[in-house]
Amino acid sequence: MNLDFIITSLLETDLYKFSMGQAIYHQYPSYKTHWTFKCRNKGIKFSPEMVEEIKEQIKHFCSLSFTEEELDYLSKIEWLHSDYIDHLRLWKARYEDFEISTDSECGFYLEAKGTWLNTSMYEIPVLAIINEVYFRMSYDYDKLFEQYKRKLEEKTGWLISGKYNLGNFSEFGLRRRLSAEAQELAVETLIKHNPEYKESRCVGTSNVYLAKKFNVTPVGTMAHEFIMCVGQGDPMYNPAFSNKLAMEAWTKEYGVLNGTYLTDTIGEETAHLDMGYTFSICFSGVRHDSGDPYKWGEDWIKHYETFYNKYKDERVNPKNKTLLFSDSLDFKRASDLYAHFKDRIKVAFGIGTYIANDTDVEPLNIVMKVSSCNGRPVAKLSNDDGKTMCKDDEYVEYLHKTIEWRLNHQ
Repeated sequence: MNLDFIITSLLETDLYKFSMGQAIYHQYPSYKTHWTFKCRNKGIKFSPEMVEEIKEQIKHFCSLSFTEEELDYLSKIEWLHSDYIDHLRLWKARYEDFEISTDSECGFYLEAKGTWLNTSMYEIPVLAIINEVYFRMSYDYDKLFEQYKRKLEEKTGWLISGKYNLGNFSEFGLRRRLSAEAQELAVETLIKHNPEYKESRCVGTSNVYLAKKFNVTPVGTMAHEFIMCVGQGDPMYNPAFSNKLAMEAWTKEYGVLNGTYLTDTIGEETAHLDMGYTFSICFSGVRHDSGDPYKWGEDWIKHYETFYNKYKDERVNPKNKTLLFSDSLDFKRASDLYAHFKDRIKVAFGIGTYIANDTDVEPLNIVMKVSSCNGRPVAKLSNDDGKTMCKDDEYVEYLHKTIEWRLNHQ
């Protein structure tokens, strides 16, 4: 089975790949990383034919270059610099960086190795390819798409009727979307109906290609990989200070245009510890990606209140900061969170799979995570145990111990 090419533009990735990419280009161009694919669903099987199709799709992705029109669009994003745009003008993915086979429990094995500058750009398009190939070759895709359209229409109706009120939300579904046409339909539909919603507004998408196409805001700041590699990729640094190192590097790159900080890479306690008064000013808010969202939000409101009460500085007034929720959201969860927090702090949502891959079939829960940096293991210690991913259990134990020691002796 030969499918049409799935990734047709290098803009078809999440915005944070460019914000991280520029920081990597300027500060960590020699870093080397190793990425590992994992399917978290039980009982999923990729056929050999699917694996061959994925290979061909990745080869096509590796043939793409940025067009001048695309580079011109990126150059208008105020925090992207001309030297990084020039780097992108020459950039292409390398198929030689990939190792792909059928040698895994799910029938599909993929790893990628190379410079962080390159391999970071592979994650999102590759996951989008894997998803679409799987659903097109495992099911009657036309039936799935009809189910998808029906559910999308229902969701839109809920926002119009006011059954669910989300405030500002963005579409974050590229990596786990049903297909390119499904995600495009979702973004187009949700934005078109903005004037009809009661108390919701779709403000943009993480997919830069679709943001350009529909003239909406591309959304995103950083992923766990940045904190993992910056904080754990150099043996000179104690990984318990990963957040501090990442915040310093990000602020060096972007000054006060810092966006939202992702807080759960090595536990919330160190994030609170390292985001003192200065970094609380520099970052516009924080992003939730694991654990109890209500406790997390309350803790961060208290964090900002502490500095506001001490300094009377409007830059750390909770009402001027943002809580961005992005963990396994649907409209009900988001609506409940919005109602709970909206009068005390700005609230925003990044909603992915629920918008981009909602059919009568369970979506894939697949990830492609950085597993080592500069030959050293790296890990994300998620607030949800099932999200922790590292090949080296001894390193995970070491990381826990360094954090525990720091918290007990700070």
